[in-house]
Amino acid sequence: MRMNLVVKSALAGFVVLVGFAPVSSFAQDGSCTCATAYTGVNPIGSIGSVNGDVMISQVAGYGPAQAGGALDFGSRVVVGAKGSASVKVGGCNLSVPANSTLDISRVDNKICLNVLGSEKTAQTGNSGGITNNKPAWIFLGLAGGAGILAATQDEDSGVSK
Repeated sequence: MRMNLVVKSALAGFVVLVGFAPVSSFAQDGSCTCATAYTGVNPIGSIGSVNGDVMISQVAGYGPAQAGGALDFGSRVVVGAKGSASVKVGGCNLSVPANSTLDISRVDNKICLNVLGSEKTAQTGNSGGITNNKPAWIFLGLAGGAGILAATQDEDSGVSK
């Protein structure tokens, strides 16, 4: 009986691991407002327009953003209450609205642009073909685990005999 419990637990753990493993790989891409392929070119993009209070953070620190300014991995565009900016990185054209921040990072061989704050008003020119499959993978993992547990249920060891 103890061996049966160990086998069930190991099987359930494996199913959960398989069900959730793809979620972590989609989670990084899914958190991007826009993702585009990295072609190895530096700088990876530029600031298209700046209106009002817009700052940029790069290796040297923060400074006022200017149209045509270079963007690279680790760049952060911070837009104040009375500002806006637009950026172009690869196939992504983003409008960064007031009271928001744009972070640029690398995820595998892709450039990830993520607008934080007023992200509901951000506009993307291209989603990079990335879709959010997290709910489907979670459901499949849980359904598979429940199915395996039901199939391996030991009906002879019930409490109410």
